[in-house]
Amino acid sequence: MELKNMVAMVARSGRQLQRYNKGHRQVVGCIPYRIKSNKGENLEDVLEVLVISAQRKGKGMLFPKGGWESDESVKEAALRESMEEAGVFGTLERILGKWHFKSKSKDALYEGYMFPLLVKGQLDFWPEKDIRQRVWMSVPKAKEVCQQSWMKEALDLLVIRLESSTTTIDEESM
Repeated sequence: MELKNMVAMVARSGRQLQRYNKGHRQVVGCIPYRIKSNKGENLEDVLEVLVISAQRKGKGMLFPKGGWESDESVKEAALRESMEEAGVFGTLERILGKWHFKSKSKDALYEGYMFPLLVKGQLDFWPEKDIRQRVWMSVPKAKEVCQQSWMKEALDLLVIRLESSTTTIDEESM
């Protein structure tokens, strides 16, 4: 069996190693994305992002994210959360930003970091397969179904970044 196909089938749990900054729980996530083909009029025609269902029924869709723990770097946490919650792996890109937000259900304060993840592969079995659905969709559809406003902002930043890099590439090839 190849190493890339081996993953711990149990997600981390508990808050013993959880990081906090000035009372804000630190969470890290990714926007997993892929480019379907180079045959589109614009980026939205070829870009797909992966959303997952929230753990609690009826709480909608979101991007993989979870606690950043004291025994890992922020990038390691982002990659771990994407593997545990969505069963995807790939190339982690430059951070999109940091957001401060309040939990809607627990009245807790959070500090969230989001990264783009260019997906190179997805597993058939992953730790949270039985409690989450994953769905590839267009950016407009993802913005429609995502419940977290800060995640929608991160998605907008990803699209802007990808559009500017596509423009740069197109101009250089002339």
